[in-house]
Amino acid sequence: MAGKTIGFIGLGMMGAPMCACLVKAGFRILVADADPARVSAICDDLSVSPLTKDVAGEVDVLITMLPNSKIVETVLLENGWAAALRKGSLVVDMSSSEPVRSRDLAATLEAQGLEYLDAPVSGGVKRAREGTLAILVGGKETVKAETMPVLEAMGGSILFIGPAGSGHAAKALNNFVSACGLMVTVEALHVAQRFGISPEAMTDVLNASSGKSNTSENKVKQFMLSGTFGSGFSLHLMDKDLGIARALAQSVDYPLTFGRNGIDLWHEQASEVGPTADHTEMYRLLEQEQD
Repeated sequence: MAGKTIGFIGLGMMGAPMCACLVKAGFRILVADADPARVSAICDDLSVSPLTKDVAGEVDVLITMLPNSKIVETVLLENGWAAALRKGSLVVDMSSSEPVRSRDLAATLEAQGLEYLDAPVSGGVKRAREGTLAILVGGKETVKAETMPVLEAMGGSILFIGPAGSGHAAKALNNFVSACGLMVTVEALHVAQRFGISPEAMTDVLNASSGKSNTSENKVKQFMLSGTFGSGFSLHLMDKDLGIARALAQSVDYPLTFGRNGIDLWHEQASEVGPTADHTEMYRLLEQEQD
């Protein structure tokens, strides 16, 4: 992949630092976003050029980092970006998209002579800046192998999951586990505090014992107890991913006997906060829920 040209669509909180990692790795990058001001800022900051339909034929790999499947499909199919690519180019959807729709998109793009990988990420803004994201890849393993230099520029752990859609399925299920684990951790902290155990002390217990989790290690003291609530991943985005996980379970006729309660609770709390609320704010929301 050395010397290849990469188009990148979606320059938000994750997309911008991911582009910076690709530039640092020596790739030629062309960028696009729904916000022209964001494109100008990134072009100035990274010394890259805008991605336009006129130059789309130069792109070897087109990466999308967008809010959902509908927008990905609109950009690629309705807005004509897929048609603007030359035959044999690769589309890599790194958004948190719906697995079944991703599988269908792969078939549509293949019929147009394009390759496809779904490669959603986990790790948040901090790891996006560091280039150490976990990247979960679905698609053809041979295509993934050819694309490794691009993925390695952004990720520290590249996992091949299975056929197209598998990466997005794994991402949704990972966030399902993460969200439910966060809520259980928060409730344990609130119960402990009412009994007279400080949240700090209970967090130390969890981290020294079998209750240790990503939440207890990397979120409680840093973002919850500090009151900063600034992990960089929104409560509404987690709600979206939980909806994807629920739909995935329904598509394979699995009832989520335990997990559906967590999904419902998260959605209920999301309806009470604004779009910028960080997902670690669940700490204060569940405390208020019991007042």
